[in-house]
Amino acid sequence: MGSPGSASIVGAVELGGTKVIAAIGTGPGRGILARERFPTGDDPARTLGSVAEWLQSQSASIGALRAIGVASFGPLDLDPSSPTHGFITTTPKRGWAGTNVLAPFRRAFPGLPIAFDTDVNGAAIGEGRWGAGQGIDDFVYLTVGTGIGGGAIVRGRPVHGLVHPEMGHIPMPRAVGDAFAGSCAIHGRCWEGLCAGPAIAARAGRPAEDMAPDDPAWEFVTESMGHALATLTLVLSPKRIIIGGSVRKAGKLGEAAFFERCRLQLKRALEGYVDSPSLTDEGLRSFVVPPGLGDDAGLCGAIAMAQRTSTGIG
Repeated sequence: MGSPGSASIVGAVELGGTKVIAAIGTGPGRGILARERFPTGDDPARTLGSVAEWLQSQSASIGALRAIGVASFGPLDLDPSSPTHGFITTTPKRGWAGTNVLAPFRRAFPGLPIAFDTDVNGAAIGEGRWGAGQGIDDFVYLTVGTGIGGGAIVRGRPVHGLVHPEMGHIPMPRAVGDAFAGSCAIHGRCWEGLCAGPAIAARAGRPAEDMAPDDPAWEFVTESMGHALATLTLVLSPKRIIIGGSVRKAGKLGEAAFFERCRLQLKRALEGYVDSPSLTDEGLRSFVVPPGLGDDAGLCGAIAMAQRTSTGIG
């Protein structure tokens, strides 16, 4: 990557369920010239207005923005021909259903190009540009944290389709001996209802970061992770699966052990059906990996999205 001044400066917004991260920059690392964190809260107008004002102030002091990228939790309306393009739709997040996410930024920066996508598609774009997806046209980025979501990159572009993928709500089989009903308010025992942070805490009676390495809940969680990863492998045939989010760090179990268990359970779930060197014991270490950009994947993705909106940016 070149120096911060070697690429055009853009604005980036990563809108999550509990926090919003805003930044101005040209790329990861030293390319992030300024950043700020805001609580998401339950008053979208106040939150988004504060973010837009911060971007204005930073733009005035650092340099004019060429575009803005907004990577948001959803569900979202991503259809440019829709009258509600740029809106959050059916989210259970209090106060945010029906929110026009783009309106405050359009008012603050009239005429400026604004890219809009899901937070996980944004993170996937960032990982493809600068992280663990570099040089790969077909891969999946997952976030496993407060919720679970996934972005699929196919032939170098994020998948939208009918709406956009909602990978976290894949129905899951019941593991032998697992009586946990699941915590998803909509689907119960979907992937999110079994493996997201709140689901793990509900199952174990304590947050994941406080669970002992030999807590039996880890076996159920990683078995479910393996089944879900197998589903994605069978449906999308990605060349790599990148897992971000807080759960991957796995507290006292540790990130390395969590990934090894997930890889083992993926291999078991596939039962040898898919013949690829990437699915051998050695190959799996490069097939299921943590994000190269760490916790900045979504934010850097929003930068990359903004840079894609105009020819020659980046």
